[in-house]
Parts: sequence; structure tokens; C-alpha cells
Amino acid sequence: MKTKLIAPSLLSADFGNLQRDIEMLNNSQADWFHIDVMDGRFVPNISFGFPVMKTVQQHAKKFVDVHLMIVEPEKYVDEFINHGADLISIHYEACTHLHRTIHHIQSKGAKAGVVLNPSTPVLMLEDIIADVDLVLLMSVNPGFGGQKFIENTYKKIAETKDLILSNNSTALIEVDGGVNLDNASKLFEAGADVLVAGNAVFSAESPERTIELLKI
Repeated sequence: MKTKLIAPSLLSADFGNLQRDIEMLNNSQADWFHIDVMDGRFVPNISFGFPVMKTVQQHAKKFVDVHLMIVEPEKYVDEFINHGADLISIHYEACTHLHRTIHHIQSKGAKAGVVLNPSTPVLMLEDIIADVDLVLLMSVNPGFGGQKFIENTYKKIAETKDLILSNNSTALIEVDGGVNLDNASKLFEAGADVLVAGNAVFSAESPERTIELLKI
């Protein structure tokens, strides 16, 4: 059966009511919590770090998916795992020793993913695809929420699926950026397994209902 997982991004949550929003996701049909960590260096924005992760760890009852948009991610992966990360995804463009870092994450008991920016070709993953648990395709340029979806993502999903199959990899495909009710079903049909949704969920009149609809 096809995987259809929804991972709402807490970057779009109400930080004045973070526990409330986490509890809402706990009680919804959301599958994962998606945590976007930005350092102001790899991307032109700063989001949050370990104090917010501590709150997530205390209250989240579902799988915690951490996306590190930071330089030198290898310096921080242990700390994120200690703060409850079940999966850590690091950028191909930000990690000099990708193979080593992927295996280090896995050795600590977490799943490991690799992320591609919109302009990075899928073929760059040829030598790592058999080792990763997930490929995260950015469908916007990372750094800010609420951006317009990049249509070339559909082509990249197909290319990633081919690469996974030809290497007998079990990696899931995750898509992050501009995901909404208009394109979710098309993304799943194209081969995506996990969709990250931020504004589409948290700005909706009924976030719980929107999560349900994204999975249809």
C-alpha cells in the first residue's frame, strides 16, 4: 500500500501557543512533526534550536522529523537526537562528509535523511542513496515559509524514485515547500511518501480537517 504521510511544520505554528498546537497535532491525523532548524548562515533566516526542541520532546506523541538547514550539521546531530529527534535530515550542500554523518546519525539510533535544494540534481545522490532512510526534496528555496511551489519538483520526484529502485534502496521521498490542498494528491501520485505542510495547515480554519484532506 502506498505511503501517504503528512508532516506539519512547526515553523508555521503559533509560538505563543506552541503546546496547544502540538496537542492539536497529537490529536489529528498528522503522522510526523516536522521541525525546521535554520542558522542564518546556510539559509537567510533563523528559526529555533534546543529550547523549542525541548518543548516538542515534552509534548509531542508522534514521530519527530528534524530538518537541519545549517552549516556543519555534524556538530549538532547528537544534541538533536538527545532532544527527541527520530529522524534527522541534512543538506547535501551543507555537509562535507555526508556518508560519515549519515552513518553517525544511524549509529545513534535515529533515521537519517539527505536534503536537496531545488537547483541540486538528483544524480548527486547516486553514491549515498543506498545508505539513507529518506530523501527530502525542497520544492521551494529553503529559508522562509509561504513560498510558491516549484513545478520542477515533480520531475525530481520521478528521478529520485528511479534512483531508489535501481539501487534497491528503501528510502522514503519527502517534499517540503508550497505543499497545499491543490497539489498534495498530485505529489503523492508522482511518488512522494511524506508531505511537509506548514501554512496550509496552520493558517487553515480547521487544521485538523486540512490534514485529513491532504491525505486523500
